[in-house]
Amino acid sequence: MHVPWCVRKCPYCDFNSHQVRDEIPQQRYVDTLIEDLRSEAAFTGNRPIESIFIGGGTPSLFTPEAYEQLMAAVHDQFELVPNAEVTLEANPGTFERERFQGYRDAGINRLSIGVQSFHNPSLEALGRIHNGNEAIAAAEAAASIFERFNLDLMHGLPQQTPELALADLRQALALNPNQISWYQLTLEPNTEFASRPPRLPVEEELWQIQEAGQGLLEDAGFRQYEISAFAKLGGESAHNINYWRFGDYIGIGAGAHGKISSLNGESLEIRRRHKQRQPKGYMSPQSRVAGDSLIATEDRAFEFMLNALRLTDGFELELFSERTGLELSIIETQLEAVQRKGLLKIEQGYARPTNEGRLFLNDLLEMFLD
Repeated sequence: MHVPWCVRKCPYCDFNSHQVRDEIPQQRYVDTLIEDLRSEAAFTGNRPIESIFIGGGTPSLFTPEAYEQLMAAVHDQFELVPNAEVTLEANPGTFERERFQGYRDAGINRLSIGVQSFHNPSLEALGRIHNGNEAIAAAEAAASIFERFNLDLMHGLPQQTPELALADLRQALALNPNQISWYQLTLEPNTEFASRPPRLPVEEELWQIQEAGQGLLEDAGFRQYEISAFAKLGGESAHNINYWRFGDYIGIGAGAHGKISSLNGESLEIRRRHKQRQPKGYMSPQSRVAGDSLIATEDRAFEFMLNALRLTDGFELELFSERTGLELSIIETQLEAVQRKGLLKIEQGYARPTNEGRLFLNDLLEMFLD
């Protein structure tokens, strides 16, 4: 579920998010989400929902009552597996923090807080509207209300030293989350930072941050299970793992994307659908669907690898055929080649990227393009 509004558009953000200009049309948008949900239910073949991720924008700008309506609609249309993971993205501002208990009562059982940094000058450089103390208070509130929560943290920030980056990590660890999403700031096209690049740490400093930070996380019991995600045992995001394992999902909301597999006779079809990006267009009486197409057979192997090789544990070989509908033999030559290069290891029915394979992931993926 995508909620596209935010208080301020951050200069590094290339997500489909829209700065609030007037009052958010919350009820109209919720009504549209529910209509969208009912439409998507027709494509799922009565399969149960294993996880829900409510992202943005800033979903915590919506009231708990809005999520009560949405969760009621989900239960009306779908069966949820026991203890299904339901995550809401939130910002650390006081306004959102006061709503945390209401979100928990509405059925949300996991919070993901967009901290990015605890260092006030870094937060100002990133255009964030909270300060370090508010970030700490939000995480403490999440820990008292939710059994599981994630902290989003960035490194390689404008004028950030390795010492400052590690101080951010130490503060995050002290707050005892189940997961830390720790990723490097990149300058994406069509953002303010792309047109006016800030001064970022040099490559040597970035390597220092990466190596020392990974060691710090591992020593604290956080295992890297995906390129930018570290979790305690059992703290991994079920929703994200489904993405990386090339699983199915429906997307509702402005700009949301979905992927659904189904059998057509004996052949597997994999369909992608995406919705209108602009909130006004999405809420209009015309079609919400902006695109609906099948993934070509020749593209499936690369798309599978693009996702599955992000995981530290890789994937079980039988999953390739299950999720793509292709015989494993079609990539046999590539699998042999990447093993010879030391980028991938296959043993006991699993294909796992090596340490070198994770460092040079693009090189590993390129082997599966043809």
